Amino acid sequence: MMKQAVLHYHDLLKENNLAESSRAMLDKGLERAKLIFGGRRLSPYLRPHFVTEADFARICGICETVWSAIQKVKDAAIEDPTILDDLGLTPIERDLIGIDPGYKAVSPTSRLDSFLTDSAYSFVELNGESPAGIAYADAAYDIFSALPVMKRFAERYRIRPLYGRRFMLEVLLESYQEFLGRKPDRPPQIAIVDLRDMPTQKEFELFKDFFEQNGHATIICSPDELEFDHNRLRKDDFEIDIIYKRLLVNEYLPVMEQHPALINAYRAGAVCMVNSFRSKLIHKKALFAVLTSGRRAGLFNQSEQAAIRAHVPWTRLVRAEKSDYQGKEIDLLEFVAANRHKLVLKPNDDYGGHGITIGWNTDEIRWDEALRSAAVNGDYVVQERVPTARETFPALQNDGKVEFAEQLVDLDPLLFNGKVGSAFTRLSFTELANVTSGGGMVPTYIIGEAK
Repeated sequence: MMKQAVLHYHDLLKENNLAESSRAMLDKGLERAKLIFGGRRLSPYLRPHFVTEADFARICGICETVWSAIQKVKDAAIEDPTILDDLGLTPIERDLIGIDPGYKAVSPTSRLDSFLTDSAYSFVELNGESPAGIAYADAAYDIFSALPVMKRFAERYRIRPLYGRRFMLEVLLESYQEFLGRKPDRPPQIAIVDLRDMPTQKEFELFKDFFEQNGHATIICSPDELEFDHNRLRKDDFEIDIIYKRLLVNEYLPVMEQHPALINAYRAGAVCMVNSFRSKLIHKKALFAVLTSGRRAGLFNQSEQAAIRAHVPWTRLVRAEKSDYQGKEIDLLEFVAANRHKLVLKPNDDYGGHGITIGWNTDEIRWDEALRSAAVNGDYVVQERVPTARETFPALQNDGKVEFAEQLVDLDPLLFNGKVGSAFTRLSFTELANVTSGGGMVPTYIIGEAK
């Protein structure tokens, strides 16, 4: 059914008037809706990504089962410093995660990046600190649903979008109520906090508009604009109840002493921060090393263990030590050196595709150099290759033409308090499906049988 649906969509694009009117509407819509990332179109494709109802139901069950295991890692790590060692947390990060955010969830909002193929469903990373893309996807749904080609397609197939901003607002409000221990007396005021001039500024504006439409005064600000006194965090005269933290810990640490109002208010329990600094604990890529380690299997129940085995790739911190692979003891560095064809090296704590070495695209000399550097650095992970998904998409060219091209398809379910509520898809010509490193995104529609 899926292949026939995609062929039908592409056949519709062969109708010149339908394709051109849809392309023009998409271009105008992207500009009007602020779907711009770092000055370029965020969604330069004329087709969304389709996932069947059956596949999406299965994905939701898998994500939520794995998420329950992730929450258990957090609960155990608060009491067991050896898990913090396994995650590669620094002393200052350990201090930050030791601060109680006032609610139980380690990351009320998170994103599991994954590949869905005909034979497998595999995670590659978790963004548990500050997942982007929720508001961008909502705006993309509005644009794509109005395209002439989509309207024609919907005459034959049942499709539904997965809007996410409402879930994000619910998570903020639920976290705040848990933080207070009661229902608030008035609608809480929200501050979206990040550094200045970030490429995601347009998404912050989309969130601000949505929050205010739903009765919550909202500002966008940076840490240097905040003041903390009389147990209140504010920007000028705007008193803040909830911080929607888009600021990464790694970006705040260099300026924390110079601009301490945010950390001081958080440490004092004067503001509800979502996600909190504690989310750094699971944002480390070594989280997958804890999940797939035989030493930690006792943390999880049988269904969680089965989901981890089937969907989480074998991962280890790069260290000169004995480890295990498929139930057998290995010398980790020797194993990594000998198996570049199925391994990738990643910084434990970075994003945007920075510092990644893909073994199967690398010769032996460069792989050995990357491995030595990772071992010396002490904060890299090695991860086993997973089956990747590829599909043909109509990509917009700079001259305005449409070219059908094969793309890597990275499906990104978005979880809100551990439940999948939304999703979007990142596309790329390369093996790094990452918007920061030059990829694009499209909305994910759930598709049913033909009408």
